[in-house]
Amino acid sequence: MGRIERLSRNLFGAWFQLRRWFPSALLDEMATAIHDGERHHRVELRFAVESRLPPLAVWAGITARQRAQQVFAQLGVWDTELNTGLLVYVLLAERRIEIIADRGLAARVDRDAWERICATMRAAFAAGRWREGSLDGIASIHALAAEQFPSDGRDNPDELPDRPVLL
Repeated sequence: MGRIERLSRNLFGAWFQLRRWFPSALLDEMATAIHDGERHHRVELRFAVESRLPPLAVWAGITARQRAQQVFAQLGVWDTELNTGLLVYVLLAERRIEIIADRGLAARVDRDAWERICATMRAAFAAGRWREGSLDGIASIHALAAEQFPSDGRDNPDELPDRPVLL
């Protein structure tokens, strides 16, 4: 996608549907799914949805991946004991989904595994199934996390907030 098309999508796309596609009830349901799933592994999951990028950021060439990395730092997803923080970033205007894994998790799970989850979520979102896409993506992440960083039965502190954030 070229710079002009990206600029157009961020200015005129359906980004204004943020609250319609991610209403409070869905955010509550997602927070519960994140909380419940984290009891079975040592990965800390954050979910962030951004309606659009500012025009100057698009013009400067900031990609959805780069913005996701900024949000990863901004939300402190890196700040976990085992370096197993994970961010799911959704950029509505460009219909992009990025998963950023901290170094402890990235060392065990290859990028293709995350991309498969993103592709499944993108397909659901494209069909207007925002709830299913979000909850299925969270469930897939929990399953993969439980394989790589299973809970050891000890107290598993909740190191990051579970409620998705709308940017």
